[in-house]
Amino acid sequence: MLPLILASASPFRRELLAKLGLPFTTLDPACDETPLPNEEPRTLALRLSEAKAQSAAARLSSPALIIGSDQVVVCKGVIYGKPGNHERAVAQLRALSGETVDFFTGLCLFNNETNAAKTRVALTRVTFRALSDAEIERYLAREPAYESAGAAKCEGLGITLLARLEGEDPNALIGLPLIALCELLREAGIETP
Repeated sequence: MLPLILASASPFRRELLAKLGLPFTTLDPACDETPLPNEEPRTLALRLSEAKAQSAAARLSSPALIIGSDQVVVCKGVIYGKPGNHERAVAQLRALSGETVDFFTGLCLFNNETNAAKTRVALTRVTFRALSDAEIERYLAREPAYESAGAAKCEGLGITLLARLEGEDPNALIGLPLIALCELLREAGIETP
């Protein structure tokens, strides 16, 4: 079996992958996450997932299977990335308040020996509660989600911001669609379980 590499610095993606009980290591990918002009959210999630996997692969000197994943948040045609600071996080949460939002989680399994990339996208549709400014401030004071797309860290306190969600894989909202990943791993000859 080829070594498994997770191209991510996210502790949450690491925790999710660990659920599968497979040995893996991590590499922090260097990747520009800027959307291309007129790029569709689903396409962006796929492109970034593959770019992360290939970025990590470029730093390896031996064959491996590299997992890349990225998430794109879109509401009313606007893509929301990582806010980066408090002011932008507040603005994002105000914009998402009371809205139904699509979280596209891209996934790539890249074999650097064959240069073969297999990709999937998992969609999670999330409805935010109507949020007051006081709720937004309390949330960000307790969980400054400045590095989470849409400022909603759903693996933590961000779940309190939501009214409902629907999707094909509950892990996708946290950032790594395990159902799709297991399918790709089985196709690559890795038993799960």
